[in-house]
Amino acid sequence: MRIELPQVGESVTEGVIGKWLKQVGDRVDKYDPLVEVVTDKVNMEMPSPESGVLTAILADEGATVPMGAVIAEIQVEGEPPTQAEPPAVGRTGELLKNVAPVGPTGSGTPVPIAGPPVAQPQSGHKRHSPAVLRLAQEHGVDLATVTGSGINGRVTRKDVQALIDAGPVAHASAAQTPAAPVAASSADEERVPLTPVRRMIADHMIRSASEIPQAWTLVEANVHGLVARRATAKADFEAREGINITYLPFVIKAVAESLKENPLLNSSWGGNAVILKKRINIGIAADTPDGLVVPVIHDADSLSIAGLAHKIHDLTTRARQGELRLEDVQGGTFTLNNTGALGSIASQPLVNHPQAAILTTEAIVKRPIVINDAIAIRPMMNLCMTFDHRIMDGAEASAFINTVRRHIEAITP
Repeated sequence: MRIELPQVGESVTEGVIGKWLKQVGDRVDKYDPLVEVVTDKVNMEMPSPESGVLTAILADEGATVPMGAVIAEIQVEGEPPTQAEPPAVGRTGELLKNVAPVGPTGSGTPVPIAGPPVAQPQSGHKRHSPAVLRLAQEHGVDLATVTGSGINGRVTRKDVQALIDAGPVAHASAAQTPAAPVAASSADEERVPLTPVRRMIADHMIRSASEIPQAWTLVEANVHGLVARRATAKADFEAREGINITYLPFVIKAVAESLKENPLLNSSWGGNAVILKKRINIGIAADTPDGLVVPVIHDADSLSIAGLAHKIHDLTTRARQGELRLEDVQGGTFTLNNTGALGSIASQPLVNHPQAAILTTEAIVKRPIVINDAIAIRPMMNLCMTFDHRIMDGAEASAFINTVRRHIEAITP
């Protein structure tokens, strides 16, 4: 049985193999953790879909793999081994490149994509995974000099990284391969290798910036009523619910109601059509030690302020602890980022591809404003929004963000 990398969301096209939790020859039970996979949305443990014996690992640790690609094979209990793919213990395979996943979730037999063949650099008679080749090229490492610790002497990403960490050895190898780009550490600079999560975030941001024509707008909201409401409710809420009440659940409630009134914002670009989403699933950007992740509050419009507060607390806590599940990051239709918590008063975020827009709430700052021809001091908060200009124009974007502002300003003490 072929094991494929599962689809974890419409915007996630690939994952990085973090660590294999089972080795070739190991017996695995159904739902046993099989491999750790890193995407730009979540770190996950992928379970085994069936019970049996792991007969082949087809994607090395550190390899970047398209969703739907075959990463391993299991000899399922009670099924005879296939003639084409005998379960030889210790066999490794090559990850297919230039293939498109098929099937409703990106599964099925890979279909070749038309285009010129990609040359695979060789080191002696050995072939190497794309992740190993990329890491070696970045650091000028001659793979012919690397002793492989993998199955059948295969060079793994860990082998290359160990050579790089040795410092002078890697630099000596780089001198023998002048064609490879070299960016060595020196007294004036330090090269910090990208973590899998950082690399995935970078790829996702590049896709957003290159595919979506993005426009930006800002309005300011008088949050006097919101500040007073939270101050009044804070002590009782914490005693009753066991968690702190922040401004965020009030804002999410306002955004959810505004999406119902402006459904175009709850959509995505479909090439020859705009795809309107029937459920309101709001992603909340959360900073973690490994980078930015966006857990999703599903059906946010159906939750009360208390329900939203508990959801936010649960998701952000588990995000920072690296305990998010697949379902926690799937299905987002709109993203909200509380950049005000970082002290920002205005920001211009990139749209969370393939959504239509992203909204930020900025720091609440007391400022003088004019009310009924008189100057008054009020707590003010900027609302900033970046939107896909293919899906909407300024009129629709402004209608939505002003609806959010009106809902927020309607909150009373």
